[in-house]
Amino acid sequence: MPEPIVQVENVSKSYYRDSLEIPVLHDISLEIPRAEFLALMGPSGSGKTTLLNLLAGIDQPTSGHLLVAGKDIASLSDGDLAKWRSENIGMVFQFYNLMPVLTAYENVELPLLLTKLSRKERRKHVETALSIVGLADRMKHYPRQLSGGQEQRVAIARAVVSDPTLVLADEPTGDLDRKSTDEIMSMLSRLNSEFGKTIIMVTHDPRAAKAAHIVRHLDKGELS
Repeated sequence: MPEPIVQVENVSKSYYRDSLEIPVLHDISLEIPRAEFLALMGPSGSGKTTLLNLLAGIDQPTSGHLLVAGKDIASLSDGDLAKWRSENIGMVFQFYNLMPVLTAYENVELPLLLTKLSRKERRKHVETALSIVGLADRMKHYPRQLSGGQEQRVAIARAVVSDPTLVLADEPTGDLDRKSTDEIMSMLSRLNSEFGKTIIMVTHDPRAAKAAHIVRHLDKGELS
């Protein structure tokens, strides 16, 4: 079996509102092998996005240990965590989160502006990423000139342009019609099978979840 890229050990997460504790995740343990495609399902409010945010280093567990790509990310300083995230995590969201005033090319280039890559190197990365998602001919288009499915493909290109270790997708097809959903799932499957990307996807859609190799369920903060 491939080595685990993600190791979640007895992780719990609570939020606090004044003195009131609101538990979200309860004693979660999970191992995900490198180059795996895992779908995380469950009702709204079950903790799926919270778990994704923990894996991305956007949030910290209340208790337990979390190792991603060999790093105990809870122990990193803010600066080291930001650097680690830029090198290891690609995020895809339900509503694309594209900048409307930037072209597809400029949106995909954004994560690379924080790196030491030259302009020529950035161009090569961006053109490759847009080619992978089938939008090399749309790089000068603005989000308003693209369909929802195309916008999500630009968002996927942005997520993989820095060659991250993990692609974390939060309801990536939640705002798309069936045809666009099938296209996006085919693309994520290709990123996994051809390019060896480890993908963790939160979804409500059983049809989208069929693209994953492993399906796990979260309900009331407990994993099954």
